[in-house]
Amino acid sequence: MTREAAVAEVRDAEVTIIGGGAVGCAVAYVLARAGYRDIQVLEQGELAGATSGQAAGLVGQVRASKERCRLAMASVAEYSQIEQRTGFTADWRQTGSVRIALTARRAAEFQVLAEVARSAGLEVEFLTAARLAELCPMLDTTGVAAALWCPTDGYLQPNSLVMAYAGAARARGVTFATHTTVTGLRITGGSVSGVVAGGRCVATDMVINAAGPWAGAVARLAGLHLPVVPVRHEYFVTQAVAGWHAGLPVLRIPDVRLYARAEGDGILCGGWEPDGLSLDPREVTIGQPLAVSPDWDVLSGFARDLARFAPAVTQTGVREVFRGFPAFSPDGRFIVGPVPALRGFVMAAACNAHGVSGSAGLAEHVLESLQPDPSPYVQSLSPARYHPRTWDWDTARAQAERIYENYYSLPPSSRGGADASPCAPD
Repeated sequence: MTREAAVAEVRDAEVTIIGGGAVGCAVAYVLARAGYRDIQVLEQGELAGATSGQAAGLVGQVRASKERCRLAMASVAEYSQIEQRTGFTADWRQTGSVRIALTARRAAEFQVLAEVARSAGLEVEFLTAARLAELCPMLDTTGVAAALWCPTDGYLQPNSLVMAYAGAARARGVTFATHTTVTGLRITGGSVSGVVAGGRCVATDMVINAAGPWAGAVARLAGLHLPVVPVRHEYFVTQAVAGWHAGLPVLRIPDVRLYARAEGDGILCGGWEPDGLSLDPREVTIGQPLAVSPDWDVLSGFARDLARFAPAVTQTGVREVFRGFPAFSPDGRFIVGPVPALRGFVMAAACNAHGVSGSAGLAEHVLESLQPDPSPYVQSLSPARYHPRTWDWDTARAQAERIYENYYSLPPSSRGGADASPCAPD
């Protein structure tokens, strides 16, 4: 069967999901599994062809709140079982992860994070120097103040995950129309009644906006203004480095704003820039390419900082650079759930760089948001907090950049302030 023959046409559907990345495909799969029988996914390019395909694939469960821990734990549970459940693999590697502290303040933060993790039922432990050296023989761990180990963390291949969701969704009757740009929404009596896409206007009862950095532009088609801010993120992968292999733990070194893992026999290294670079959401249009050239000053800075622990990172060539514009919100929370002002319009956006890693849990939140009595946490993610608009665009954009910049920042205090940066830690 040719690729063209396998792609569905735009059609009338009970549920239309806009966006064929990790979140859109996860929502399609979760809704179909929950009993929704008439779902289509519309994607302007290829599945996983934009932001999701540029993700590093790290999946960490240690978070600053119990709710975020549990969301990540739900995602890990899905990734661990998805091949057995569906026959499709996400190339999930449960290597564990090590979070390294270089200062006493960071070590104190780790103690708070460990308490939160344990309260959520997540297994974590602090490593001795000998155990850290055993788990991470490729690192120089001189000067490490503390190391927090989560054995059930890991990483996956984002493209594989998206294809697994899509394959499992197709098996439940979901159709996918790729290379199909949405250009309009039909609104009747305060409710979504149709979608204009691929040169056709088709009927639908519900639109789920999972368009990633284009989600704000999709919302504007409905006359809605939501602060979905695309912020640049990038990382690199080196050529082969002796001692690195796919079974090594994922590393997070928040004091130098870095994460790293093995990518085959190379090193994948990325981080969080101190000066975030965002796009003006008002100028992002549907179908607009969001390409960005590698910023070698930033990337070489990541390499220099990692070289303190893994000198080989600056002694080998770069094999590939990945970059994109994941969408952030001004308060660091997802924007998930129905928009009160427009029946049938549902958001699944502003994932704050957790779109791939948290896609399974986030999709469950979308499903829960459609029920009569969602939990207080899911209610707190509602787009209702941004509508009607009492905020201004410049401030919202600056706040979203700060969420990115402070991804690994220490909270104001070692206890009680760990949720000050809702995104972090990853």
